[in-house]
Amino acid sequence: MDDMMAKSYKTFNHTADLGIEVYGEDQKRLFINAGFALFDLITDMDKVEVKTSLPLTAEGMDPEDLMVSWLRELLYLHQVKGYLFRDFAIHEMSEEVLKATVKGEKFDPRRHELIREIKAATYHQIKVACEKGVWISRIVFDI
Repeated sequence: MDDMMAKSYKTFNHTADLGIEVYGEDQKRLFINAGFALFDLITDMDKVEVKTSLPLTAEGMDPEDLMVSWLRELLYLHQVKGYLFRDFAIHEMSEEVLKATVKGEKFDPRRHELIREIKAATYHQIKVACEKGVWISRIVFDI
């Protein structure tokens, strides 16, 4: 695991939910780091291999809505289709649309352990902003 990814987020206490604060040097990296943090909270990322590549498009009305949409699309692919992702490439991004390729593999109970179940990314306390040259997002997950 790359050191940049390992230090790109931290968790914070939130009643009955799990909150994270994610960092990135630009907005694309912020969204990539948020995707990585999501799956790092779900499973041991060292055991996830890149075997499949899928396109993903997320849409939102503003950066906060786009972040929630991005994470919800990733959770949909995990919960409904059974994927775990470790690599994220954003090809196109505006205030309202994000087009990416996500890479990983299907969940294999012989190799993967689910550390925690994350039900949804919420709008509670959502934040996406650039502060002092660093992009920061605050996200609360329903667990």
